[in-house]
Amino acid sequence: MQELHDAPLAPLTTFRLGGPAARLLTATTDAEVVAAVREADEEGTPLLVVGGGSNLVIGDKGFDGTALRIATNGFALSGTTLELAAGEIWTDAVARTVEAGLAGIECLAGIPGSAGATPIQNVGAYGQEVASTITEVVAYDRYTRETVTIPNAECAFSYRHSRFKAEPDRFVVLRVRFELEDAGGLSAPIKYPETARAMGVEQGDRVPAAAARETVLRLRAGKGMVLDPEDHDTWSAGSFFTNPILDGAQYEAFLARAKDRLGPEVTPPAFPADGGTKTSAAWLIDRAGFTKGYGSGPARISTKHTLALTNRGGATTEDLLALAREVVAGVHDAFGVTLVNEPVTVGVTL
Repeated sequence: MQELHDAPLAPLTTFRLGGPAARLLTATTDAEVVAAVREADEEGTPLLVVGGGSNLVIGDKGFDGTALRIATNGFALSGTTLELAAGEIWTDAVARTVEAGLAGIECLAGIPGSAGATPIQNVGAYGQEVASTITEVVAYDRYTRETVTIPNAECAFSYRHSRFKAEPDRFVVLRVRFELEDAGGLSAPIKYPETARAMGVEQGDRVPAAAARETVLRLRAGKGMVLDPEDHDTWSAGSFFTNPILDGAQYEAFLARAKDRLGPEVTPPAFPADGGTKTSAAWLIDRAGFTKGYGSGPARISTKHTLALTNRGGATTEDLLALAREVVAGVHDAFGVTLVNEPVTVGVTL
């Protein structure tokens, strides 16, 4: 297991931001992951688990503890059953399942990060989320100090949330198991309107899984959501804010504010979700006056998508947080809705 001291963490994140870790361990086997976690817990050392770094905002002062980078490998496909080691690169795993002619995660192509992170926030996009295909999560339980297998029903999946996110200091994901579908090389039914329009099909239709994947990659790239070191619009965590889910009273109040601000003919996006109404964070940000490219410093809104906050090069984490706070305050002032950050913050708060 590789060990470094006073190790830079910024290069391990897609934001390329944050100070160093007092100690950085890189684990390439499940046994090494468990040993490192146990050692930190027994010594009372703060522990930061790092996967692909695509969902992390690390403070400029860094992390005064042990950062554990999970770099395990393992892709096992048996029929329609898939098992991924936590360190597997997610978008590569999606590509391999599509090549095998299987459906279920093809619309999650291009999402940066590692497989172990996907159940934590129930990764989803373009009408799919991992909660629909995950069967089990193998994790190290820091409370009981044993490796456990948690079935889907006990993962408490909901929109961008899970048991693992609710108990961030308890579980370290080691492996994720999925049940995919053999539809003769076709995709799962296309659920997302934008994807259907881009492919010239109706929602609910099936298309070749490879074509669905390629379409999603093209749509994501157009929004700066596919990693490219030369494109500062991708120096981000993807969507920085989750789409708000409003209860009945909140939604009515929001509609009233929107009509007052934008006129009675404007209808905000609305989708049923988790017993409430989900609206679009990107729409809120744009209509509150934060358009693509907004900002004058080294941290700005993406020129391709208002939901991504980006490092234009030379930014600090505090630059990023200042922009995020400005957006949150502006959206709240305009519409009475409080945006919630999607990335995990380390040593800082929004």
